[in-house]
Amino acid sequence: MREILGKRRRLLSLLSGLLPGSGPAAAGRRPGGGGGNGAGRPAATGGKAATAEAAAGLARWGWPVVPGAVPGPRGRGGCSCPDPDCPFPGAHPFEPGLLAATHDARMVGWWWGERPNAPVLLATGQGAAPCAVSLPAVAAARAVAELDREGVRLGPVVASPTRWALLVRPYSLERLGELLYAQDMVPGSLRFHGHGGYLALPPSVTGQGRVRWVREPEPGDAAPWLPDVERVVGAAVTALTRPGVGAPDA
Repeated sequence: MREILGKRRRLLSLLSGLLPGSGPAAAGRRPGGGGGNGAGRPAATGGKAATAEAAAGLARWGWPVVPGAVPGPRGRGGCSCPDPDCPFPGAHPFEPGLLAATHDARMVGWWWGERPNAPVLLATGQGAAPCAVSLPAVAAARAVAELDREGVRLGPVVASPTRWALLVRPYSLERLGELLYAQDMVPGSLRFHGHGGYLALPPSVTGQGRVRWVREPEPGDAAPWLPDVERVVGAAVTALTRPGVGAPDA
């Protein structure tokens, strides 16, 4: 039996994650760690030139990007932002802020010319940019496998060391709210990167480590095909709530 009041509280809590700063952390079906760099595909390998090339490739697709803060010399504990206790080193916008995100080729080129090590942050849900659904890596692998078994076509999938993010078509807050309300349970470890949010894309290096493609965008100049969020959320919730599965909130 559903506890409606409890669901509403959880729903409000989840929707608050769609606001700016909701947290950091991608029509191909190829698995892999992402090392290719076909024509029109953002580079997936490390290095200064690869990061700049990736940002330029995303901009060509009309996806607004902004450089992120850089992990500081203290490694996992350091960030180039002024906060000495930054919880997301190298995985959030900083000078310029998220509102400056753009797909203007000249601006993107200048940013990464000045800051070649900066992570590439996608301004999710802004303009033509995709949104994303993210969840802990182990559960995400189960969700992707289940969607494959069901024959669901997926878009690009991004992985950080601890979480995967499935890129989806842009959605509204109202649409997402209705979708989540229809679920019996929505785990707190399931996150949504919508309008006003952001996501680090390959080949960024953040304080947690390198960001990579689990499923790369298909090569070409056109922006990748993306599924609707409805096609992804159900499998993600199932992967996190399966009996005997303890999903972390990380």
